[in-house]
Amino acid sequence: MNTSPSRPDRRAELLAAGAAAVTVVLWASAFVSIRSAGDAYSPGALALGRLLAGVLALGVICLVRREGWPPRGAWRGIAISGVLWFGFYMVALNWGEQQVDAGTAALVVNTGPILIALLGARLLGDPMPPRLLAGMAVSFAGAVTVGLSMSGEGGSSVLGVVLCLLAAVAYAGGVVAQKPALGSASPLQVTTFGCLVGAVLCLPFAGQLVAEAADAPASATLNMVYLGVFPTALAFTTWAYALSRTTASRMGATTYAAPALVVLMSWLFLGEVPGLLTLVGGVLCLAGVAVSRSRSRSRAAARGGAPGAAPEPRPEEAADSAR
Repeated sequence: MNTSPSRPDRRAELLAAGAAAVTVVLWASAFVSIRSAGDAYSPGALALGRLLAGVLALGVICLVRREGWPPRGAWRGIAISGVLWFGFYMVALNWGEQQVDAGTAALVVNTGPILIALLGARLLGDPMPPRLLAGMAVSFAGAVTVGLSMSGEGGSSVLGVVLCLLAAVAYAGGVVAQKPALGSASPLQVTTFGCLVGAVLCLPFAGQLVAEAADAPASATLNMVYLGVFPTALAFTTWAYALSRTTASRMGATTYAAPALVVLMSWLFLGEVPGLLTLVGGVLCLAGVAVSRSRSRSRAAARGGAPGAAPEPRPEEAADSAR
């Protein structure tokens, strides 16, 4: 039986899954760093400092790899994702987390993957298989459980909830806008120039950044630089790489693993021991991600085809070959 056609496809799937895993781990670590840096930096200044560090790191990589300018057709998606996701989302989330407790913020922001699935189905024609819908339902239940278990009394405000909701909408819109851009530009190009657009949008906070950096402790500034280099430059690039090889809906569902990792990292690095309800919610988040990324046996058999036949290409692969 000829199995050679399926090997490159399997390798690509493993690389995409690995890239998604790197993204989720680094984005989860960002919550810990934001809590530390947020004590010394205001929301806009923290977003600008993070984006400037990200642009610098990505710019060096682009020079080394001799990446040119993105094609003209990719600029619309890059600009929209830069404004919504790299710019507005980061400021709104930083501000929102100062107004509400961590549990409420996590609960509201985790409506993002649901919005991504709805927008992806409407604007990109993403399929909505039953396993994806079931996995998202399980993960969202886990996110709600984590959020309720971490919520403190009197720690929320209407403004904070609205800001977190706006951040979730911007996150979803940025992901859906980014997906078409990856059809003609590389993940590194999309991430670098999206980050640059976000940094330009946040330039009005430059005065605050300079003034606060002068008084901020070194640990807060190092956390801001870490946010720029790893959860932004590296994680957004690995996200774009994985997104270019799957649907926006499946990638959005993958981020539901983040709340479980945040609980674990808070336990390890902040000494915040999670309660039983929090642990149950984290397990549900991970279980939902596993379900959403799994394939039914009939679909896997269809992908394999008859002995000696090449597997049926995925829609995105067919589009690439058409180009």
